[in-house]
Amino acid sequence: MSFLVIGECVADIVCAPGAADRVHPGGSPANVAYGLARLGRDVTLLTQLADDSNGHLIGAHLRDAGVRVEVGGLPERTPSAVVGLDAEGRAAYAFDIAWTLEAGALPSEAPGHVHIGSVAAVTDPGAAAVLAAAERFRDRATVSYDPNVRPGLMGEHGSAVARVERCVALADLVKASDEDLAWLYPGEEPEAVAVRWLDLGPAVVLVTRGAAGSSAVTRHHTVAAGAPPVDVVDTVGAGDSFMSAVLDALAARDRAALGALSAGELAGLLARAGAAAAVTVSRAGAQPPDRAELDAARADPAGA
Repeated sequence: MSFLVIGECVADIVCAPGAADRVHPGGSPANVAYGLARLGRDVTLLTQLADDSNGHLIGAHLRDAGVRVEVGGLPERTPSAVVGLDAEGRAAYAFDIAWTLEAGALPSEAPGHVHIGSVAAVTDPGAAAVLAAAERFRDRATVSYDPNVRPGLMGEHGSAVARVERCVALADLVKASDEDLAWLYPGEEPEAVAVRWLDLGPAVVLVTRGAAGSSAVTRHHTVAAGAPPVDVVDTVGAGDSFMSAVLDALAARDRAALGALSAGELAGLLARAGAAAAVTVSRAGAQPPDRAELDAARADPAGA
């Protein structure tokens, strides 16, 4: 199984109370690609990187893990995000991002799976190239999507919801946080949104709730799982680690098999992905586990 991840790289400038600022490689799609590579998967990231210090930092970080980085455009500067952490390690973001992926940058050979999401999937003009890729490869590849909503970058609410739902309709598997869904559909229960999204096309919708755990919804089952106990350093990249672990676990599943996942399989999927997220929040920055670390965390959830 080969993976193609399309989306932004971001330099996360982490500001925490009483600590010096730190710069970490980030960006939700880049984190997912990095997490897959850490788990030993064959993964290409189609992105934008500038020829600047942050671009060099992020490129080296990805390539050192085994990610093939394909640059579909050279912006004036690598996108950045100031990440403010509160006393409990929860993150808030302020972005400096532009996304102008060139349509001609798409690979000619179809991957086994395409992952899209975050800023790149809804920000013009580059979003058109992202959607074109998902549409182009969908006959031969499964597709996943994570909206990773950033309200300050989403534009007018109604248009943003329409763009997100278009991506949902292209995907076989969708992951969204409870915070994503609360912004998109204020006042609605997350599982009710997940069920409605199934009608748009996906076989599986996953909802994450941080320390409150996660749930999986298909046309046949709704399964919930708790989060393993962990001492949180920060929450940067936790959802992306969850996503990487999900994609790794489902790598052998085609579209029909995703829709046929049993309740037990969904429970195991949530437990493994939750363990990956727990490892990530136990250390600074978006540092997902490798396969040995994830296996160890699953064997001893309390030690994650």
